[in-house]
Amino acid sequence: MDVNAAVAALAAIAGVCTGVIAMLAFRWSERDQARPTRTSLHTDAVLPPGVDTVLSVLRSSAVVLDDSDSVVKASSAAYALGLVRGGKLAVEPMLNMARDTRRDGEIRQVELDLARRGTGRGEALAVSARVAPLGSRLVLLLVEDLTEARRIEAVRRDFVANVSHELKTPTGALSLLSEAVMDASDDPEAVTRFAGRMQIEATRLTNLVQELIDLSRVQNDDPLEDSEPVSVDELVAEAIDRSRHTASTKQITMISGGAADLRVWGSRGQLAAALGNLVENAVNYSPAHTRVGIAARKIAAPGGDLIEIAVTDQGIGIPDKDKERVFERFYRVDPARSRATGGTGLGLAIVKHVAASHGGEVTVWSTEGQGSTFTLRLPEAGSARDRRPVTSPTPDLMTEPLPSPEVLP
Repeated sequence: MDVNAAVAALAAIAGVCTGVIAMLAFRWSERDQARPTRTSLHTDAVLPPGVDTVLSVLRSSAVVLDDSDSVVKASSAAYALGLVRGGKLAVEPMLNMARDTRRDGEIRQVELDLARRGTGRGEALAVSARVAPLGSRLVLLLVEDLTEARRIEAVRRDFVANVSHELKTPTGALSLLSEAVMDASDDPEAVTRFAGRMQIEATRLTNLVQELIDLSRVQNDDPLEDSEPVSVDELVAEAIDRSRHTASTKQITMISGGAADLRVWGSRGQLAAALGNLVENAVNYSPAHTRVGIAARKIAAPGGDLIEIAVTDQGIGIPDKDKERVFERFYRVDPARSRATGGTGLGLAIVKHVAASHGGEVTVWSTEGQGSTFTLRLPEAGSARDRRPVTSPTPDLMTEPLPSPEVLP
């Protein structure tokens, strides 16, 4: 009886101890959960109310620093740009700006060129950094990526400079020739000669202005607004007719071949201008007594059938170093020859934009001294409606040519 009582007493004491320990553990857990963590100190407990939400919707890269220069908050864009590494601001000039702003409370702004992370090309990342105080202890850094804006601005400046130069050449020639005509008013033969030169320069100026208008139109217009099934046979015939006089003067034979009754979907005017430019270039850059061929065929592609129109010449060809640039505006492989043939340097740029806006591409294959093949690939009319046009293409300029077309021996 005494033994059973002792056992019961021990069991009661053990139960009481277990209860006390459990209660203490529960109280300790609650106190530990209530204690602020490092993460909460760096976000909710430190950032003023609403700031976290505002930073999350900003387009700029945002970084918040505390009074020890530690990163309290940083947007994903800030990490992507490489501004924050290991919980610290990795750009020394920005860190110095933050310290100065924390000291005197003044807002500062500066533009910097930063090295790109993970690229061995040495390209700079242009950014605009703005630092402002955020409360009494925090500093807010906003960084805007200006790289693309600077690139576009550089392209615009180059375009304006090139246009100015190209316009200045014929207008200056017209001015000089008109003075020569006035001085040679008593020499009918000289007047006739100078008048002929004036006509050539006036034609060059007219062509340049027209191609500038065409380039602006194909860049801004949506070809799908007035799209229709366009016969490839009609486009080829129109392109040949456009260059027939020049080809006849140089005794160049133009031959068309390939599959018949093919159709593409798009703006007839833009497509005719693009193919016409390719054929005109082939004739202009081919020596006399040669041939220019235009061949069309249909090929299968993952996104739908494509129509390939290849324009092949037996001209001077394109050096390897120039193949990647021939579609740039105002770029000429041979400036002297281009001006002699009346070229403006815009024809292939127009072709590239037309092809891209129609969901296609233009490529070139060429060997110096043997000729060139420019291939225009466009969605076939039956599948083109389901394709989305490409607005900023990066064409593969080096491609294999079409199988040696029957149109050229």
